[in-house]
Amino acid sequence: MSDDRSEPFSPPVDRLAGLATPDAQRLAARMAQDAFTRIFRLTLEGDEASLQVAVAEIGRLAKNWVQAADGDEARALRLALLVSGIDQWGLAWCQAFGLAAIPAISALLGSLRNGLDAGDDARFQQHFAAIGRVESDAVDFKMELRRNIHLALWHAMIACDDRDEALSILAALGAMLVALVAQMPTIGWRLVADALALIQLRCLADAAASTDLARETTEALFAALRRALPRETSEPIFAHANQAVITWQRSRRVH
Repeated sequence: MSDDRSEPFSPPVDRLAGLATPDAQRLAARMAQDAFTRIFRLTLEGDEASLQVAVAEIGRLAKNWVQAADGDEARALRLALLVSGIDQWGLAWCQAFGLAAIPAISALLGSLRNGLDAGDDARFQQHFAAIGRVESDAVDFKMELRRNIHLALWHAMIACDDRDEALSILAALGAMLVALVAQMPTIGWRLVADALALIQLRCLADAAASTDLARETTEALFAALRRALPRETSEPIFAHANQAVITWQRSRRVH
């Protein structure tokens, strides 16, 4: 890669920031995470009644937030952010755990678009496509969303008691991180570096990877990324992650 990644990172210009501020974008990412994790938990518990109530409540709150935006375009973008975020959580979990689908998530995504007229639906589809097509559009949303997905999958991996299950999540997470670099040539490397930095900080601050299997799979994840990524990509990623850890350690000594 020709860009100098030793320079301080500045996110590219976000053409959608005028319709959704960085704070609104990050809120959309957190709302998508909360919606997915609540529905997935209830799905695992098998409480169908509570699941249906949750889908309805989440849909109502999401639509209220969408309607609070100023103007048709801003409302369409908010809806596109929520749908994109929930969909990406579902896709990541299906990949990591070998699921064909999560029916309640599909039901929620359908309900969020129910009631759109032709104009609203066209605006929604336009913004949904833009989020996926241009990596700098909705950049704060993407950074918050991917950071939380990656960290959640790592936590799921290190919580495993079953070795095969842990290795399956490891393979899925590693593949997602490698793919991200290819999908987002400008910011993908930074998202991977952030994930590795957060993992190291969790290990240092919280002793998160406390079992032999957790340590083994965490080390294997780092090693797999070094093998899978070209050296000109992996070196800036690990340098950035390590610098974040060094900065944290220095701040701890100062205080």
